[in-house]
Amino acid sequence: MAIDPKYKGRAYGPYRYEVGLEKIREFAVAISPAPLPYARARKDPQRLRAIYHDLEAGKASRHGTVVAPPTFCVNFAMVPFSQAVTDPDLGINLPMLLHGEQAFEFLDVVRPGDVMTTTGILTDIYERARKDFVICTTESKNQTGKLVVRGVWTAVIRQA
Repeated sequence: MAIDPKYKGRAYGPYRYEVGLEKIREFAVAISPAPLPYARARKDPQRLRAIYHDLEAGKASRHGTVVAPPTFCVNFAMVPFSQAVTDPDLGINLPMLLHGEQAFEFLDVVRPGDVMTTTGILTDIYERARKDFVICTTESKNQTGKLVVRGVWTAVIRQA
């Protein structure tokens, strides 16, 4: 059953996320080849970028602080997409859903202490080759209202 395109334009959010230094550090270790836990990983500068965890390295950087790895934004930017694909009005059969694609446009870095507010909108819904496509565009702004990251998330739903 095709998803009704009348839901194009439906909005989700706002959702709030407070960025913590330890979360950034944990994420940096998780995506690096450095050994776990963080206490060991921070001693391996060849495998863990200092700007993602070391306060002194952050202060010396052009950003003036530790920054989050770019993909850290998934922690907060994905929420509207998750809400959209589980929205009962859309009637998406979750076992048939594939995460098709995601793309980001980075406009600033994410810093410890940032309070991110994310909203999303269904920007397209269409059917092709017995599959439904749901596109959700998200925007995440920091506590000053500055747009930090824009995401485009694609769900592909196989029809039964």
